[in-house]
Amino acid sequence: MCPLPSFLRRSQGKVPCEPRGAVKFSSCLGTKGTQYETSSMDFKVGADGTVFAARELQIPSEEVAFTVTAWDRHTAERWDTMVRLLVAQTSSTLPGHKKGKKAAAPAPAGPLNDTLLPWPQHQLTSGLRRQKRDWVIPPINVPENSRGPFPQQLVRIRSDKDNDIPIRYSITGVGADQPPMEVFSIDSMSGRMYVTRPMDREERASYHLRAHAVDMNGNKVENPIDLYIYVIDMNDNRPEFINQVYNGSVDEGSKPGTYVMTVTANDADDSTTANGLVRYRIVTQTPQSPSQNMFTINSETGDIVTVAAGLDREKVQQYTVIVQATDMEGNLNYGLSNTATAIIMVTDVNDNPPEFTSSTYAGEVPENRVETVVANLTVMDRDQPHSPNWNAVYRIISGDPSGHFSIRTDPVTNEGRVTVVKAVDYELNRAFMLTVMVSNQAPLASGIQMSFQSTAGVTISVMDVNEAPYFPSNHKLIRLEEGVPTGTVLTTFSAVDPDRFMQQAVRYSKLSDPANWLHINATNGQVTTAAILDRESLYVKNNVYEATFLAADNGIPPASGTGTLQIYLIDINDNAPELLPKEAQVCEKPSLTAINITAADADMDPNVGPYVFELPFVPAAVRKNWTITRLNGDYAQLSLRLLYLEAGMYDVPITVTDSGNPPLSNTSVIKVKVCPCDENGDCTTVGAVAAAGLGTGAIVAILICIVILLTMVLLFVMWMKRREKERHTKQLLIDPEDDVRDNILKYDEEGGGEEDQDYDLSQLQQPEAMEHVLSKAAGVRRVDERPVGAEPQYPVRPVVPHPGDIGDFINEGLRAADNDPTAPPYDSLLVFDYEGSGSTAGSVSSLNSSSSGDQDYDYLNDWGPRFKKLADMYGGGED
Repeated sequence: MCPLPSFLRRSQGKVPCEPRGAVKFSSCLGTKGTQYETSSMDFKVGADGTVFAARELQIPSEEVAFTVTAWDRHTAERWDTMVRLLVAQTSSTLPGHKKGKKAAAPAPAGPLNDTLLPWPQHQLTSGLRRQKRDWVIPPINVPENSRGPFPQQLVRIRSDKDNDIPIRYSITGVGADQPPMEVFSIDSMSGRMYVTRPMDREERASYHLRAHAVDMNGNKVENPIDLYIYVIDMNDNRPEFINQVYNGSVDEGSKPGTYVMTVTANDADDSTTANGLVRYRIVTQTPQSPSQNMFTINSETGDIVTVAAGLDREKVQQYTVIVQATDMEGNLNYGLSNTATAIIMVTDVNDNPPEFTSSTYAGEVPENRVETVVANLTVMDRDQPHSPNWNAVYRIISGDPSGHFSIRTDPVTNEGRVTVVKAVDYELNRAFMLTVMVSNQAPLASGIQMSFQSTAGVTISVMDVNEAPYFPSNHKLIRLEEGVPTGTVLTTFSAVDPDRFMQQAVRYSKLSDPANWLHINATNGQVTTAAILDRESLYVKNNVYEATFLAADNGIPPASGTGTLQIYLIDINDNAPELLPKEAQVCEKPSLTAINITAADADMDPNVGPYVFELPFVPAAVRKNWTITRLNGDYAQLSLRLLYLEAGMYDVPITVTDSGNPPLSNTSVIKVKVCPCDENGDCTTVGAVAAAGLGTGAIVAILICIVILLTMVLLFVMWMKRREKERHTKQLLIDPEDDVRDNILKYDEEGGGEEDQDYDLSQLQQPEAMEHVLSKAAGVRRVDERPVGAEPQYPVRPVVPHPGDIGDFINEGLRAADNDPTAPPYDSLLVFDYEGSGSTAGSVSSLNSSSSGDQDYDYLNDWGPRFKKLADMYGGGED
């Protein structure tokens, strides 16, 4: 087979743009049997491939393009190429001639070793104006995946000036001097252009290069020309599916033609050619039930649809379809193929009604039980479990008009649980015959009818149990007057035993009787009073007294019930009124002030007000001093009758009578405080005290006592301060200059810092030689630690010594301290009188001249005035 035609220009490459001028095309088919035609009416192609102008032209633009088609009459194969002609301005060699145009011939369209691309010529006119004639080179087509050998020549570029001067040729652009580098090369001297390696259209479909011509000095001799190289696609890529596995679904029972899914494959080859045109087909279907061709696929779009009826999820839940994609428009002989898997799930529809596994069910339930499961109803449904098409819904059609039962669906097993939601009574219904129906949450699919097995009967037997007696009238209310005598029959509060088919006895007892006012007969439930009922009692709320009774039978096991008896107590006038207030205050002289009095009665209307307030006749002074004025039925005023009444406390008896039938009276005493008042009618402070019952003498006596008490407190405080002052005075009166209690180590000390303070007392004490301490004479002892021995008794100091005895007391204490080895301080001067035995330190002869005998303290005179007194004290022989 011949490749696309390669069109050649005339070897001269010069055709004037005049009518009947021509450019010749040459094809590998030859001229014999080849026909040409163009898409332009202005240009034609002869049988020998010559392109010429059909008529004289005036081309308005600088470019004209048209298509040339060549076909073989024997094989009917066709080839097309695009011809672009650039029109250049020309002028005659003589002045005044009209300018004309020239057209460039097409460049070669295929890679032939002998293809020559002459450079556009440049001519100089007689007016020394340089005119150019440009040619547009047709694209160069290079098939991809060529096997070489490489480098493979594509075209030869030549300038018409190479006859005069040496020319160097070069190319630039992507594929030459730009990445990818050196795909194309050119012989700089001959102008032959090569491709250096196989091309890949999928990597790059076209290249745009520019050809350059320069002399040996690098000077440009021609304008660059454009070279377009197109890589011709070859079928070297298989179709690739977007997904290797596709998932789709279709409802069971779908009609033929129902859409399922779409599969897509892409081909990297040119989609405008057969190389990239993909077609689909189904290779296999698994399982092949109920037909081996349940699905079909649109060869162009990849849409998979059903092609046959009979999809049933209960038989086949999933189909696996192998889909093949082939390019070359599905030609299995020349095309490349690839496969993918389509998994089609058959989705469930409610095409199977639920059916009971049995036509009858039975159960039993004790009476008076609720939330008890009586029976379990089992069903079978072939639809997808735990879906609305499978979930069962139960209904009671008949047999339960009172709504004692309900059927609840177990979400796991799909069983129906017949549950008691309203207590049943054996004495009313010993058995129930229920008719139940089952359906699904989702309605049945179109055309599917309910099965006769979707209904069943349920027989429920009721078991008799011992029921508790009950009081028909609970709470029972009776009305009677308070105060009825003990033993009065109030009512018969009897209970009923619902177990009519059992012979049982009922006995009664009290469960709650807060005031213990009632008694009930254990056999017949007759209620009598055990005490007088009082409406004013704390146990009565809103005139009602409540008591609870218990009725129990003798069944097995025994059962009991409670009943509440409410007694509404009607009030009688059994409480006399009480006067209010109990205390009051009034001025000793009549004025506008008076005491408002009223009464309180525990009874209720009409056994309360209006009240009558009266002063008794005995004693006579009451009516003489006081008077009562009625304000209304509940209030009156008590005021002074005299012009003056001595201040003080007065007990005024007042009789209060209510309006009951019969009326009750009560004489109460109100304590009235009569006191002097100021001009505003208010009691003065002194008057209030006087009114409390104290005379002027008593008040004066109280004030004197208060003054005496304050004086005694003041004297006691002064005495305590004086005693404290004396205690400070009795302390040792020693001049600080004479105080010998200072530690000698602290006097005139010239220590050398911290190092001198780091003493090792163990070197001085030598505990292994402690025996000599106790055996030593009285004048030689250690006093820097507490000696071991009996402690002497100090003289007892008087509690309050006389000031004259202070000197004697000091001397006695001094003698006792000198003779006491345990007396502090242990850091006194005596600490240096013992240097230990075998001490490495030198002895201080000035402090201890000998172990026995008198001590010499004369050296202390040289230590200053303070030590001179010590020397006089100890050296002079005084203790």
